[in-house]
Amino acid sequence: MTTFGIIGTGQMGGAIAKALRENVEGDRIMLANRSPKKAQVLAEVLDATAVDNLTAAKCSYVILGVKPQNMAELLDDLRPTLEAREDRFVLVSLAAGLDIAAIQRLAGHPWPVLRVMPNTPVSIGAGMCLYSVSPETTKEEVEQFLDAAAAAGRFDAISEAQMNVGSVLTGCGPAYVSIFLEAMADGAVACGLPRGKALEYAAQAIAGTAQLYLDSRIHPGEMKDAVCSPGGSTIAGVRALEQHAFRAAVMEAVEASSARGLELGKTKK
Repeated sequence: MTTFGIIGTGQMGGAIAKALRENVEGDRIMLANRSPKKAQVLAEVLDATAVDNLTAAKCSYVILGVKPQNMAELLDDLRPTLEAREDRFVLVSLAAGLDIAAIQRLAGHPWPVLRVMPNTPVSIGAGMCLYSVSPETTKEEVEQFLDAAAAAGRFDAISEAQMNVGSVLTGCGPAYVSIFLEAMADGAVACGLPRGKALEYAAQAIAGTAQLYLDSRIHPGEMKDAVCSPGGSTIAGVRALEQHAFRAAVMEAVEASSARGLELGKTKK
């Protein structure tokens, strides 16, 4: 029986647990956390099982949901249990900044590793999860995990070399979009629209435009042009954005987050 042990039931670990529960029976999901009470509460919600770290480490997929700075200590503690195992298992890392080589080095063995970078919309099944795979992990093991966690949202394979910038877009992107959402609503409030309506309208405009792109794959520039009638209100707003270097600011934000991610990755390894 394939089982899933999640060590660390914080925001990301908890969201992955909820996604797994959509396709996996509760008795196959083991939850562990530094605060046992937190794991117990989530286990009751999901009808899963609260366990300790070493019990979770005996599962088919050992999902490492701890903070990157705590990964070395956790893997040190798990190593005797993992070394004693005679069956196959996969380490699934959710830790930003730690590549597959770092996880295997900290684990002390070239065990199979599936590196998954989820983002906060995973909590509502609308996540964008990037993943990379160690050579020791089989295609069947990857597919089995992806099928089980499908309720988290979209999954896409990416090389380790591109993982940093890819996870900036998916992981940091929600912060950028939240600022944009808030700013759009603030502008509408300044023009007299109630804040609740301003946030709802702006959020739906963002969500609908994103879905339009995902469904049609029409280039964003073409989507923008379709709304900008000659001498109209939209092109006036676009011009204001360009005057304030909106696109340049967003590009620089992605580049800054990517550079910082590389710096943090070096210090964590």
